Amino acid sequence: MSHVHEPHWPGPVVVGIDGSESALRAVRWAAAEARRHRVGLRILHAIGVPDFFPGGAVSPSTELFHLLENDSSTVLSEAERVAVEAEPAIDVTAKSTTDPPVIALIEASRASRCVVLGGSGRGAFAGLLLGSTTVTLAAHAHCPVVAVRGTGEQEPGAPIVVGVDGSDLSDQALGCAFEQAAFRQVRLVAVHAYTDADAKQVFSEARMAHDWEPLSEAEARVLAERLAGWSERYPDVTVDRDLVQAKPRQRLLEWSERASLVVAGSRGRGGFSGLLLGSTSQALLHHAECPVMIVRPEHKNH
Repeated sequence: MSHVHEPHWPGPVVVGIDGSESALRAVRWAAAEARRHRVGLRILHAIGVPDFFPGGAVSPSTELFHLLENDSSTVLSEAERVAVEAEPAIDVTAKSTTDPPVIALIEASRASRCVVLGGSGRGAFAGLLLGSTTVTLAAHAHCPVVAVRGTGEQEPGAPIVVGVDGSDLSDQALGCAFEQAAFRQVRLVAVHAYTDADAKQVFSEARMAHDWEPLSEAEARVLAERLAGWSERYPDVTVDRDLVQAKPRQRLLEWSERASLVVAGSRGRGGFSGLLLGSTSQALLHHAECPVMIVRPEHKNH
């Protein structure tokens, strides 16, 4: 049985917005998440003037800064209205920041349950899910990062899907996934894709016939051991196992077409140990058809 370490990220749900429709979908998702966990919702908007401050090329005029502040206030008011309309019972706060978006969100993540972003956008947050900024946030946040990809509105009862690879970080992702399934009262699909290579490129036909069945049995044991402790902790969660010879990112992307949420660790057990964000999590952030939660190693300085 694996050691069960309950995920512990106290504090509100934080959502970064930019005034786009994608951001408003993220606000609705974040509001529902706050309601499920009985925490507050904090809405954050970055005023797009990072180059105007010390070290930048231009100093803003008072008039320009007031215009930017007014625009930010309008964006925040609309997001707050959407959140309250979606979930009237939650506590909602909204604020703007002049810090660069990623820095502001990483700082906010220190005392947050999760940080939520839309799948695309405009303005200061526009690059968050379109390039290197995504990697920076998901690789350095102090809590899980959720990208609300797709419409953000999945079919009722759609499962939570989690990638399992036997690593300690994967175990943390499992904890988050079980918790999500329990709160939503839906089934959990544990996906264990146990090779990242085409077997025919690695093994000869004769060796495949000799070795592949024992390998699949060994990987089945890995999955069973990782699930055991969590199933005891969450006995009401129905778990389906998807043990498959496939690339993890390919299988998880397939599941994203019918899942309510896909959960994955920021890095897997393979690849280069120095990478802060693995290829599977990057693929999910950019191509999944449903919201994606990327789980970072839990920080101890909360």
